[in-house]
Amino acid sequence: MAKEENDEEALEAISNDIESLRKSVRESELKMMLGSEQDPMNAIVSIHAGAGGTEAQDWVEMLLRMYLRWAEKRGFKTTIIDYLPGDEAGVKSVSFTIEGEYAYGYAKAEIGIHRLVRISPFDASSRRHTSFASVFVYPEVNDEIVVEIDEKDLRIDTYRSTGAGGQHVNKTDSAVRITHMPTGIVVQCQNERSQHKNKAMAMKYLRSRLYELKIQEQNEKLSEINKTKKDIAWGSQIRSYVLQPYKMVKDHRTNIEIGNVGRVLDGDIDDLIEAYLLQ
Repeated sequence: MAKEENDEEALEAISNDIESLRKSVRESELKMMLGSEQDPMNAIVSIHAGAGGTEAQDWVEMLLRMYLRWAEKRGFKTTIIDYLPGDEAGVKSVSFTIEGEYAYGYAKAEIGIHRLVRISPFDASSRRHTSFASVFVYPEVNDEIVVEIDEKDLRIDTYRSTGAGGQHVNKTDSAVRITHMPTGIVVQCQNERSQHKNKAMAMKYLRSRLYELKIQEQNEKLSEINKTKKDIAWGSQIRSYVLQPYKMVKDHRTNIEIGNVGRVLDGDIDDLIEAYLLQ
């Protein structure tokens, strides 16, 4: 009718409505894909540098920025719970929480090895380097889920916080590392100023790790986390971010390719996540 009457205003309104409906349908499709008990939970994300030295540590910092920006765009709240800076630049490893509806369901799409190809800013000869980092995502256990932990099975160490922090953080042994002896799982937290708060956060992280392990055993099959726990090196990546000699982000699981690498590194990764979930 709008076309017959040459009503440009009505056509524009209809076009906007269709786009809104398309997004709504896509969200509904994604929610159907996120049907497991863990998907609606908050997430704990851990990123570790792999092969590549300072290059890989810089890559971890780039990924951290990407995920924090992605979370902000989705309205999720993030809190860094552990941060180990690199020797010269970047970050060796970092762990942070993402709070929001279906945070784990979406973030689990990022589990695996991420590969970066670029001209190194740390190489005086301006050679091309390939760097790797691993991303692991765990569902954050809430108070409704009971995970039994025997205090006798824990080794709790305190140490001085590293990296950026206030005067108080740098002068006290407030950071906490907890080792669960039966499983060998190690968690640590140094974000809070008090040892008590760091211990509480580390225990929450440990409960989440043990809960994930419990789910694995119940399902009697390898979880997504273990399927992707390969060497953090060549040939095992889930996604490549190429900045040289051409610009391209390619997800090797879905074959989705995006030419605007800057947009992706600025946190625009929903297309990559959605393609993986819908697959």
